[in-house]
Amino acid sequence: LHMRPVGTLCKQAMVYDSQIQLNYKTSVANAKSVLSVLGACICYGELVELVCTGADEQKAFDELKDLIENHLEG
Repeated sequence: LHMRPVGTLCKQAMVYDSQIQLNYKTSVANAKSVLSVLGACICYGELVELVCTGADEQKAFDELKDLIENHLEG
């Protein structure tokens, strides 16, 4: 993923109180950190696991899943 879609993802992730991470191959990225997500070297179109833990985890999961699947471009 490039800087713009990563920035969009991280900005939306920061709205939630929950801890949010992206698991990609052997990398674990904090979805609230642009550098962490960029450092995971996630390739556009690849499968990632979205993990949300906390008070608003279901809302965070649902909205970020939709963002990842439908609104991010490589």
